[in-house]
Amino acid sequence: MRSQPFSIVDKAIIGFDKALRAVIPHSNPSTRPLPVSSDHLPELSIDEARHVAGLMRINHTGEVCAQGLYHGQALTAKNDMVREAMHHSAEEEIDHLVWCETRLQELSSHPSVFTPVWYGLSFGLGAAAGLISNEFSLGFVAETEAQVSEHLQDHIQQLPENDIRSKEILQQMDIEELQHRAAAIEHGGTPLAAPVRTTMRWMANQMKAVAYHL
Repeated sequence: MRSQPFSIVDKAIIGFDKALRAVIPHSNPSTRPLPVSSDHLPELSIDEARHVAGLMRINHTGEVCAQGLYHGQALTAKNDMVREAMHHSAEEEIDHLVWCETRLQELSSHPSVFTPVWYGLSFGLGAAAGLISNEFSLGFVAETEAQVSEHLQDHIQQLPENDIRSKEILQQMDIEELQHRAAAIEHGGTPLAAPVRTTMRWMANQMKAVAYHL
């Protein structure tokens, strides 16, 4: 067990390492295997594989954004309880990041070329939310996870019928995103104003439109 607290330099190095791991594919170890019932890879047509890859690229981008959001909020959190909650959620989301990278690789595809941009924007939003208040920051997480759950469920419906592998991955991610939402509310997150929710949804839609192709 570490007897001395981390110095500012230590924290900066750790933070930089986490940021690099969020944006560099296959740089994170997964603590859990893919949540699939079979190792069989479904046979997909070229168009089906391209569509599934687009959906998984969006989901990977969402996980990159989650890392940026949580890291930014942890940086500016106003108490240790919230800071630790953000770190814990970010650690759990790493598995989602790895699962999406793995499925993209299986589909002979790749993450979004704008991954560093998505991370940077999300980090800034998270840091700004943390500066406003703990309640707003946690409410921001809760709303983000609710919207992520919505698009995961939409993607599950869009998958080819025989792509059980992608379906099982997205279903497990959805379960855990909703758990993170519940945890944020439990820690004191408050509902966001309608204009904020609408703006978040608009920004997410722009990101999804770009990440699907690039």
